[in-house]
Amino acid sequence: MKTAGGFHLTYCSNIHPGESWPEVSAALAAALPKVRAQLGFEGPFAVGLRLSAVAALALEEPAALETFRDFLTRGNYYVPTINGFPYGAFHGTRVKERVYLPDWRSPDRLEYTNRLARLLATLLADRLDVVGSVSTVPGAFRADIRSHSDVVALAAGMLRHAAYLKTLREKTGILVALALEPEPACFLETVDDAVSFFESHLFTNEAIVGVSHETGVALTVEDVRTHVGVCLDVCHMAVEFEDPSAAIDRLARAGIHVRKVQLSSALRIQEAAGAPAPATVLARFADDTYLHQVVVRRSGGLVRYTDLPEALAAHPSSVPEEWRVHCHVPVFLPRMAKTGTTQEYLQAVLQLLRLRRFCPMLEVETYTWDVLPAEYRTVDMHTAIARELAWVTTALQR
Repeated sequence: MKTAGGFHLTYCSNIHPGESWPEVSAALAAALPKVRAQLGFEGPFAVGLRLSAVAALALEEPAALETFRDFLTRGNYYVPTINGFPYGAFHGTRVKERVYLPDWRSPDRLEYTNRLARLLATLLADRLDVVGSVSTVPGAFRADIRSHSDVVALAAGMLRHAAYLKTLREKTGILVALALEPEPACFLETVDDAVSFFESHLFTNEAIVGVSHETGVALTVEDVRTHVGVCLDVCHMAVEFEDPSAAIDRLARAGIHVRKVQLSSALRIQEAAGAPAPATVLARFADDTYLHQVVVRRSGGLVRYTDLPEALAAHPSSVPEEWRVHCHVPVFLPRMAKTGTTQEYLQAVLQLLRLRRFCPMLEVETYTWDVLPAEYRTVDMHTAIARELAWVTTALQR
C-alpha cells in the first residue's frame, strides 16, 4: 500500500506456510482481500512476495505467470519486492543455518536470484515508478567462510548478478536491485561489515573488469552501485545494537543504496538485581525451526551467540546486562509477558525514514508467527498482519 508519505508499505508473504507455487498463490488469494478489508484500504496494494526456488521455477511458466498477473490486476495489487533469502523450505521443518544455503559462492544462488529478478521485472512492467528489489542472504553463514578465496567467490557471484541486472534493465526498462541483508552470525553481520565488503570487493575495478570479461557485459562501478545495495532488517540491527542514524550515514557516505527496510522487533531483556534468570523468560522462544542469534551487552562490550540455547547455557544465572534475541515479533507489541521488545528502536528507525526518506520500500516481516507462544496468537493471522500494517502507518505519521 502507498502511504501518505509516499512509502510502498507491505508485509512479507513468508508468514504464510507454503513452498510450492500453488500453495503460495492460494495463500495470497485467501489473505490479501482480508488484510485489505481490515485496513479499509482501496488503493494499489503492495505485495511482498516470497518465492522458494521451486515456486519461482513454476511461476515462470507462461500460463502461471499470466494467471498471477491477472490476479494482481483484478485485485489492484502490485509486487515491488521479492524476498529471495530462503531458497528452500521455510516452515514446518528445521531451518536454522540451512536458510543461508546455497550461498553466494554457488551457481544455484545466482540462477535462483536471476530468475526472481526476471519475474519481478515482468510483474513491474507497468510500474516504471518503482525500483524493484530482491532481498538476499548476507553472503553466507559466517562459519562457512574460511578463506579469502571464499570471499572473492561471494563477490564474483554478486557481480555476475549485477551484470545480469544491467542487461535486464536495458531489455525491459525496469530497474531491479539486489539487496544484501546483514544478519547476526553471518558473513555480513553489521552495516560496517557490509560497507567494508562493498568497498573492498564490489566497488573495485579489478573485480568488475574480471566479471565484465567473463559475462560480456560492460559493467562499471556505477552500475554496481545502482544494482547492488542493502536491505536493512530492523530486528537484525537492533540485535546488533547498531546506531541507526550512524549506520544510515555510513551507507550514504559509501554510496550504498538502501533498497528495502524490513520492519520487525526483536526480543529484549534488561536484567537487574532480583530479575529472573534468562532461561526463565527466554527458553520458550528456543524453537527447533529458526536460528535465534543472541547479542549480550556487558560492561566489556558485546558478546555474540549463534543460537539461543548456546546463550542460555553460557548464562545459567541472572547478571546485570542486556540481551537482544533475533526473533521477529509483532511490531505492535512493546512487551511480551516478562520479556521486552525492541519496539522503541523500530520507532526510531521509522522516524528516521520519515525525516530522511532514505528508502521508499518498507516490508513488515513477522515470519515467526507459527512459533510464537500461543497467547500471542489470539487473533487470526490476517488480523495480526493488518494490525501490524496499521501500526506502522500510524507510526510514520508521528
